[in-house]
Amino acid sequence: MTPETQNVEWKRSWRDEYLKWICGFANAQGGVLEIGKDDSGEVVGVEGVLRLLEEIPGKVQSLLGIVVDVNLRSESGREYLEIAVEPHPNPISYKGEFHFRSGSTKQVLRGAALNRFLLARYGKTWDDMPLPGVGLKDLDDRVVDAFRRRAVGSGRLPAEVLGEPVERLVENLSLRDGEHLKRAAALLFHPSPRRLVPDAYVKIGYFRGSELLFQDEVEGDLFTQVDKTMDLLYTKYARGLVSYDGVYRVETFPVPREAMREAVINAVIHRDYASPTTIQIRVRDDRIAIWNAAHLTPEWAAELLADEMSSRPHNPRIAYAFFRAGMIEAWGRGIRRIVDICREAGNPTPTWRLDGGGDGLWVRFPFSEAYQAADAAARGNATTTQEGRDTTQEIGETTQEIGETTQEIGKATRESGVEADSRSTRDRIVALLRIDPTLTRAALATHVGMTPEGVKYHLDKLREAGRIRHVGPTKKGRWEILESESTPP
Repeated sequence: MTPETQNVEWKRSWRDEYLKWICGFANAQGGVLEIGKDDSGEVVGVEGVLRLLEEIPGKVQSLLGIVVDVNLRSESGREYLEIAVEPHPNPISYKGEFHFRSGSTKQVLRGAALNRFLLARYGKTWDDMPLPGVGLKDLDDRVVDAFRRRAVGSGRLPAEVLGEPVERLVENLSLRDGEHLKRAAALLFHPSPRRLVPDAYVKIGYFRGSELLFQDEVEGDLFTQVDKTMDLLYTKYARGLVSYDGVYRVETFPVPREAMREAVINAVIHRDYASPTTIQIRVRDDRIAIWNAAHLTPEWAAELLADEMSSRPHNPRIAYAFFRAGMIEAWGRGIRRIVDICREAGNPTPTWRLDGGGDGLWVRFPFSEAYQAADAAARGNATTTQEGRDTTQEIGETTQEIGETTQEIGKATRESGVEADSRSTRDRIVALLRIDPTLTRAALATHVGMTPEGVKYHLDKLREAGRIRHVGPTKKGRWEILESESTPP
């Protein structure tokens, strides 16, 4: 027996409250309400069938203002009613409430969900609505000029726009409704959109367990929010592992910049700004997760986002401006691109998941095991599971694993590869200690590509030569550079 679905509902007998289910079908994709079936879809029959055939159509038309087909069916000698409901382009209410069929359940639309539903029924989106009280003079000229330069540089607007008045640009981007600017214009070009649209900003926090260690709030126009968020993530929150290609410093981050930038832009463009919540980015030692108040239409599912799907932005006016600025593609390839970038970099595939209420979307970027192991070693936290070992012994026993992960993320030359001469190795160690005087032997071993015992040998030689000295406790002290000659950066 086929179970209840988006378009099918079963009831054993008729009650007037089932007009809510008919209302829900009319506001969604339509459907069939069958009276005289149990929860498993078995026909149990219905009493007063002839009376109901006359009463139900009248009640539906009187209380909902729509017409439905009520048909008499029979199966295995038992009769039941089939109420067929067509989807309606106009919003349908039952006693002032707007019901909506979602999956195999019915819900009452309220707040942001109701606002989104009503706008969609009248062919509007949130960002397409006028915002009284905001005029051209309120827009930030610097933000507008930066947008022009980006658009011309991407080749998606001609060079002539650099000299056009703001009014012409706003008209070309469809950001005006009569004498009023649209909400999208305020988010894109106003110096402080948060004053006009509460919670229109990004929150970033670093968590360890349930504890919030530190956080930032990113405000400003949407283009600035993207740029500042990326800057904070890759200078303050995401730890880049350092290696050297000859004399050149190389940093490898747990998530490729291009993939993270696509995810941040997606969150900004597709966010439901009618929802009183901010975009939230949570950084942990093993992953970065982004949440925003996104709403997926019924035919979409979180697990299908990475497949080829048509572009359907929640805020088309905002998305169009980002496209003209050269920051997104036209055909909704952002999520597919995120997956491809991570795979090409050897990173785990990101995952998308709707939250419990269905009005928020998580995207999680898990860190590779290689990165986590090397990062733990760089922090001086490398451990083994064998009990009774002190920290020095544990670091020594995990050296081989660290060496393997180091090669996997392209951080340093391994012992099994071509070895640098002793002087070059010591110069690199000194260069690393100049950058971070608190580096442990395990961390140095990760960067230069040898065992901690090998690093200890070179540290001893550097001390004997008077080039470095150690100050403070063995485990919590720091290194001082004594030599005056410059070393490779």
